[in-house]
Amino acid sequence: MSDSDFRPIERHCDVAVVGGSAAGLAAALQVGRQRRSVIVIDAGDARNAPAAHMHGYLGREGVTPSDLTTVGREEVRSYGGEVLAGRVSRVTRTDDDHFRVELVDGHFVVARRVIAATGLVDVLPDIDGVAEHWGREVIHCPFCHGFEVRDRRIVQIVTHSMGLHPVGLFRQLSERLTVVLHNPVGIDESEIDVLRAAGVDIRSGPVGRIVTGADGHVAAVELADHERIDADAVVVGPRFRARAEPFASLGLRPVAHPSGLGDVVETDATGATAIPGLYAAGNVTDPSQQVLQAAADGSRVGAMVSFSLADDDIRADARRSGNEADWDHRYAGDQMWSGNPNGTLVNEVGGLAPGRALDVGAGEGGDALWLAEQGWKVTASDISQRALDRVNAEAERRALHVVCHRADANAVDAFETAAFDLVSAHYASIPRTPDGRGVRNLLNAVAPGGTLLVVSHDLEPMRAPTGNLAHSRPFDPDAYLRVDDFAAMLTDSTEWNIEVHEKRPRPAGAASAAHHIEDVVLRARRSAS
Repeated sequence: MSDSDFRPIERHCDVAVVGGSAAGLAAALQVGRQRRSVIVIDAGDARNAPAAHMHGYLGREGVTPSDLTTVGREEVRSYGGEVLAGRVSRVTRTDDDHFRVELVDGHFVVARRVIAATGLVDVLPDIDGVAEHWGREVIHCPFCHGFEVRDRRIVQIVTHSMGLHPVGLFRQLSERLTVVLHNPVGIDESEIDVLRAAGVDIRSGPVGRIVTGADGHVAAVELADHERIDADAVVVGPRFRARAEPFASLGLRPVAHPSGLGDVVETDATGATAIPGLYAAGNVTDPSQQVLQAAADGSRVGAMVSFSLADDDIRADARRSGNEADWDHRYAGDQMWSGNPNGTLVNEVGGLAPGRALDVGAGEGGDALWLAEQGWKVTASDISQRALDRVNAEAERRALHVVCHRADANAVDAFETAAFDLVSAHYASIPRTPDGRGVRNLLNAVAPGGTLLVVSHDLEPMRAPTGNLAHSRPFDPDAYLRVDDFAAMLTDSTEWNIEVHEKRPRPAGAASAAHHIEDVVLRARRSAS
């Protein structure tokens, strides 16, 4: 896509979460389970990304950080939450006191609440080789990595006054511990005396570099005077910086951490910052949190945000749907689609005798209006009233009768039961739920002997990473139901016969879309008995 073809897309949701590691995903999961729309924007630069495994997480001991993130994303998506690859450039206020979360690619998200789960940046000491081995053989946390280096040759480089804090823990892990006072300023000499008395080998002098062996692993720590201390693992204590730059435009300023080693975002007991509506969770508020604590903090803050939204809605006597607001906004501008019926609908139902039809996710009504022209008694359903207003206006212009039904396809009473001879859903954006309620609602709406026709995009090209956060996608297709979800529920059913389930080229006629060229089509018939 050229710059001249780019059109920024504005999304709307209840909660935007900036940062998609443990804290951000845990917060999003809580929010999604409260039937709130949530969009997570993740730049993919988690603090623990260099580590091969994470430890101390009960029930997840030893898994890789990427494995936890993958599972967490799946869980968030299972409740209809979206996880977008992208980087947030800044967050500002809108005129109606919402937040505008701007991405570097030009797209943006408008949200009622924002959770900052951006974490910290570890500021490593300027010693050659530290960054190269960071998170693997150069470590800082005895709880995260200590057991894995037990009984090995450990060299701990002290670079600031807090550097002696974990020495006792590493001494317990290995008797082959050497402490090098690279920068002894501010260190209490009495502490050094205690360590020496306990048998810890203490050296003084600046470190020149970390020596890498022929096998690519750490081999030694070399001092400035070229003395080498053999090492299998190196410990350094980094300073840290809160990733709070996107929120500076709101007036958020990190505060100094009591350790003096960096800054953090300050919050109250609920996770709220000094900026109303902006919350923070995870390492960005507390550098001591391991992954387990960060996830717990995110879960707690997600719950507090849900309370906050519920309180607002009660006071406003409203029961808002973030998904409805998103689609209403999209239909607020010019016509989105071509107005033509989808070619698959024409091909698959053209030979059926007209009866009652339900078009789910009708949008601007191209399919519903075509069905009405063929003699079907049509109900057009959509979560957006603005979309249905367009359907109604066009139906009146063409002198067609179409019943417009505003409904959330995941609501318990979304559609009439066993009432329609055809239930059609083309590219319907129905958020996922773990129990598949949206699938069941469509199946239950089909009358005995009736037909279900579901068409979705082939997702593989849409899932493929762009490799460039400056051109990321503003939608997460895996947060929505797809054809395979319907097929899975029908496969073992004696009440249904799957007549078509295949991938095929996208038919001509609909509005252009460069992000996909093939569809997945499912046509099934319900038993007449």
